[in-house]
Amino acid sequence: MTPETSPALLYSLLVNSAVSLIIGVALLLLWRHHRQQRFTCDLGLAHLVYMLVPLWVLAEQLGGPAWRAAGVGGILFCEVAYTGLMVLGIARLSRWPVVRREWVALALLVSLAGLAALQSGHPAPIASLVPILNTLVGVVATRRLWGSHTAEKLVGPLLLVLGATQFGFVLQPDTSLVWQLSLGSVLRVALGLALVYAALERSTEETQQLRDRFRHLIENSHQGVLVRDGAELLYANAAALAIYGYARQEDMQLSELERTLPSYELERRRSLFQKLEEGQADKLDWEGFRLRRDGSSMWLHFSAWRTHWGDRPATQILVTDHTAEHDATHALLHRAMHDELTGLPNRAALLQRLRERCVNDCAGGPFGLVVLGVDRFKLFNEAHGHSLGDEVLKALAQALKRELGSDTQVMRIGADEFAWLVPSHATVPDARALAARVQRMLRQPMVLLHNRFFLDASMGIALCPEHARGAESLLRAATAAMHVAKRTPGTAMALAEAGFARGSINRLEQEQALRTAILQRQFSLHYQPKVDAWNGRLIGFEALARWHRPGLGWVGPSEFIATAERNGLIAELGAMLLRQACEQVKIWRDAFDKVVPVAVNVSPLQLLDGGFPQQVKRLLDECGLPPEAITLELTESAAVANLDLVHEQILELRMLGVEVALDDFGTGFSSLNMLRRLPVHTVKIDRGLITPLPEPDAVAVVRAICQLATALRLQVIAEGVENQAQAEAAREAGCQALQGDLFAQPLTLREAGDWLSESVSEFIRLT
Repeated sequence: MTPETSPALLYSLLVNSAVSLIIGVALLLLWRHHRQQRFTCDLGLAHLVYMLVPLWVLAEQLGGPAWRAAGVGGILFCEVAYTGLMVLGIARLSRWPVVRREWVALALLVSLAGLAALQSGHPAPIASLVPILNTLVGVVATRRLWGSHTAEKLVGPLLLVLGATQFGFVLQPDTSLVWQLSLGSVLRVALGLALVYAALERSTEETQQLRDRFRHLIENSHQGVLVRDGAELLYANAAALAIYGYARQEDMQLSELERTLPSYELERRRSLFQKLEEGQADKLDWEGFRLRRDGSSMWLHFSAWRTHWGDRPATQILVTDHTAEHDATHALLHRAMHDELTGLPNRAALLQRLRERCVNDCAGGPFGLVVLGVDRFKLFNEAHGHSLGDEVLKALAQALKRELGSDTQVMRIGADEFAWLVPSHATVPDARALAARVQRMLRQPMVLLHNRFFLDASMGIALCPEHARGAESLLRAATAAMHVAKRTPGTAMALAEAGFARGSINRLEQEQALRTAILQRQFSLHYQPKVDAWNGRLIGFEALARWHRPGLGWVGPSEFIATAERNGLIAELGAMLLRQACEQVKIWRDAFDKVVPVAVNVSPLQLLDGGFPQQVKRLLDECGLPPEAITLELTESAAVANLDLVHEQILELRMLGVEVALDDFGTGFSSLNMLRRLPVHTVKIDRGLITPLPEPDAVAVVRAICQLATALRLQVIAEGVENQAQAEAAREAGCQALQGDLFAQPLTLREAGDWLSESVSEFIRLT
């Protein structure tokens, strides 16, 4: 090379190298943002490798003998690597399924050709190998990509032309490299643009495929999908149209869907959508009743989040039809809370109503409870048969409903017992007036099945808060008064005695005594065993608080828990009782090899403290107990009243390993919904559902609850088991554990230790 041409050659080599560098970097950047386009990575690396070829050519042209030899070797190495990467990239671009052994064979072939050309010592084989390899890549690319997109079709011919131009140096070695390098740079720019455009075409195609796949999934989904922008409906899939009863989206208007919603529901909806639009929430869920186009009702669950529809922001709503599940749940709830024979609310429903009315010492106003028992109905069944007896009970239920009117709800609470509530602000004359109306009604014969029957009934009246302040105590007072009335022949009534009042002690004195009791730690725990329903073995204890009140003796929790909650003492009292339970479990664990868990009742006010789960964890750590050593029991009514907070608190406790049980199940109208929504481990069936066992309808209700709990992987405990018949019925219905006076009343600390000792001894003997 002459000195005059050296600058031009140097410039051409550097330009060629820079072009390869730019194209390689551009392809690698494409791969970085579109990792699914793997061919851009291979072809980008190929161009970066080829960037070194002009530099090795420059070293071979301008250097001495050593540089000349190194340049030839570098050119061959880069060409071999470039060829392999190009073939790999072309294979991925054309989706050519080349197996590993074919790659190995290709690499060996190219490497052997390069070594042979290098060892020959002649420039012709060395010079001719480069265009041969590039032309070979061009042939392969043309053949594999000819049926592809326009940009991909250009890749093969450009590589062929690029390889052909390099034959010029082999055929006319005296020709200057400047022309060849310049043409090669132009061809590489065109090749790079073709590859970039091919990558963009692939990305566009994949985006379209994803869009089509998404549209296919949405159109064939069983869940409804709505997209709205303000009051405008932008999209509704086939499932959404079917849910609301429309055939076309054009017929479906948001204003039509929302016209039947009450004003408070519309306001809540506006608030939810405003939170989404302002970014205060990423996703929102709600549910409620809606109407189909034909006017029928349905229960829907909605999930909404912000999205883009074309070039405008919008809200996407996922609609799920839960009508069947909602109806099934309410059917189960209806069976759990209603008498199967008469269709009236049952004893559990009455207790629930009483608990609602007795909150905070009848804060909603005084009211009365009347309990009616049919006299000598057992004798009637013996004389006429149970079938006719059932008909008489149904007729009596309807007669009571007609006489008392729609403002008074009549309930059947036993085999031959009915009850109803006297309206708020009731006095003794009001209650007596209602009972007198029933007395007059019963003087008339009851006609059915061509028979005339005269019935006598006894009625007991109790007022809240005059005679009792709690649900169970009020019912006991009215029932006791009813039994007093039975002493009077014929249809009679009796008023509860003042002795039934649980609040006879002045409230201030009781509060002061409770504060003193907490300071002096006058509280202790009794332990009622829980046994396996099948083998009777001890599986746990429930810790029950007892207050040894000076001058009165042992006082149960119903006498002081409400007062503690009302005066803000429950947190301190609950923490003290929980610590007592943990310390006792620690003592038992040190004394015995096997210790059953102990359940501790938790007040709903304790769960209002966001740090309660951490308090439990610290207490367990201080006592050196594992989380499974205790179980926390939460009443169903507390769970219903504070559902969202309770859910989070229970979830955090479960994450700590502490099990949570839902106590008094069956006393609330949302019991089954609680099972589904709360992450509890155990459900305890309220004694109000266990007491009627083994009556068939009661067994059916308990069995239904057990089946649902089993489906939700929950343990079921029957509490309040008082006789063997109840135990056998509960076990056969599916209860895994039993608790009640049949096995043991709440035990003192020493008695509970004896139970535990016997349980451990039996376990050691069996193992």
